[in-house]
Amino acid sequence: MNATRRATLAAGCLAPIVARAQATAWPTRPIRLVVPFPPGGSNDTVARPVAERMQARLGVPVVVENRGGAAGAIGAGQVAASPPDGYTLMVTSSSFLTSSILQRVSWTVEGSFEPIALLARAPFFIIVRDDHPARNVQDLVRMARERPNGIDYGTSGAGGINHFITEYFNLRADVRMNHVPYRGTGPAVADLVAGHIALMITTMASASGVVRDGRVRILAYTAPGAPASGIQAPTVRDAGIDYETDIHWGLYGPKGVPRPIVERLNEAANAALADPAVARLMEAEGARPTPGTPEQFAALIGEEMARWREVARLADIRAE
Repeated sequence: MNATRRATLAAGCLAPIVARAQATAWPTRPIRLVVPFPPGGSNDTVARPVAERMQARLGVPVVVENRGGAAGAIGAGQVAASPPDGYTLMVTSSSFLTSSILQRVSWTVEGSFEPIALLARAPFFIIVRDDHPARNVQDLVRMARERPNGIDYGTSGAGGINHFITEYFNLRADVRMNHVPYRGTGPAVADLVAGHIALMITTMASASGVVRDGRVRILAYTAPGAPASGIQAPTVRDAGIDYETDIHWGLYGPKGVPRPIVERLNEAANAALADPAVARLMEAEGARPTPGTPEQFAALIGEEMARWREVARLADIRAE
């Protein structure tokens, strides 16, 4: 065996040992946790308490940095371009997945990011203005079939997650409703209350105030897991429609973070989610902690990316 061959074999044998040694020494400096949206949103609500508790477990500061812009694409791009050493991470919601399908960016969800931990999940809910004649999902579907494109639904913008989930409902229920995009969820909710649109499918955090005030009504949740403090309602599947979807928040790193470091981060994140105080904070978003393995998170991402690509194709969803 020549010297080059022996050196190659030796390097191969040493690689797992080196990786374990790096993980044992890691972390030795602060960890940067990017939230690719402005402060104050649901991503912050999930990221900050988790970061605080991961920090205590890992023994180094975990510093949350908001890097908003381009529907999360700018901050995500910064993370994708960072060294895969575990010192730059990202927390974002599954709107990251739908946005990536339509945006022209230098990264891909599957090819540029390492799934580390699923943090939380929450159902969306279908809401109508308080005087809308539909009292349940069956009424809504019947009316939509009687008047194709005669019911206006609002979203936070063309190509956003609210657009995807509503077109997914249309496909599953075999109806057509008219899309009215807004620049953000707030204006859409305001127009729903004012009666300018009839319907929205959105998150508890986006519309909890108008729901509790009785200005809009919940027809159904899009998945099990309605918050204990929220208004109880059936799921769309309870109404006989094969439709189920929710929003999730997860922890990512750049692609290629060594497996031992991924495991340490996953363990620290799951420990943070076990704290009852974290669960109470997430409840404000209508969310529930959802610990699991990196493999389970990666499988969820794969399933959702396949679903949303198909919805974009069938519904001809395009960005503005």
